[in-house]
Amino acid sequence: MPERAYSVVIADSQYLITESLKKLIAESDKFRLIGVIGCLFELNELLRTESFDLLITDFATMDYNGFDSISEMMRTYPNMGILILTNQVLKHDFNELNQTGIKNIICKTTGKEELFMAMDATIRRRKFYSEEVLEIIMDEPKIKQKNEEIHLTATETEIVKMIAEGMTTKEIAANKNISFHTVMTHRKNIFRKLSVNSSSELIMYAIRAGWIDNIEYYI
Repeated sequence: MPERAYSVVIADSQYLITESLKKLIAESDKFRLIGVIGCLFELNELLRTESFDLLITDFATMDYNGFDSISEMMRTYPNMGILILTNQVLKHDFNELNQTGIKNIICKTTGKEELFMAMDATIRRRKFYSEEVLEIIMDEPKIKQKNEEIHLTATETEIVKMIAEGMTTKEIAANKNISFHTVMTHRKNIFRKLSVNSSSELIMYAIRAGWIDNIEYYI
C-alpha cells in the first residue's frame, strides 16, 4: 500500500473512455479519482479550488484553445502532471505538445498495465510514450533499413542505455570512469551515426530499433 493515493482528474468528453478510466482507477490503491471534467470552463473552475497530482486529458475532445491552453496550465500549476490520452497523435501534434513541455502521451488503445505505468511516470516527471505513439512519430521502415547499415560500438550502446535511464553526461562519465569530454565525444558520434538531434529522438530511435525496452523508458 502506498503512503498516500495520488489524486487524479480526468478531462475528456468521451463518455465510454471516462467511465472506463473511472473503473480502472477505482480498482487501484495508488490513485484516487477526484473528478471527471467535460469542458475547459469546468476544468478551470476545479483548478481554482482543488489541487491534484495528475490530469489525464485529451486535447482533441476538450474545448482547449489549441495547445496554448495546455501550456498555460503547465505554467500556472507546475506541481500537476499532465498525461495526454488520445485516439490519435499526428507527428505535427506530437511536435507541438513537446514544445509546450508535454512528455507523456499514450493512445486510448493502450492496455491497463501501460496506462498505470504512464500515470506513474507522469507523476514522477519522467517521459513516457506508448508504443502506438512511437510508431506514429517514427518511420519504421526507415529505421529498419538504417539498422542494417548502422553499427554502434559496445561503449556507444551502453551510453545509449544510460541516457535512457536519465543519467546526465557527468553521471555517465563517473559511472564509466572516463572524462566528461570523452562522453561528449561518444554522444556526438552516436547522434551523427543515427542522424538524431536530441536525447528524445535518440531514445525513440533506440526503442524502435529494439536496443532498449519501452517499459524501461522513464527519462
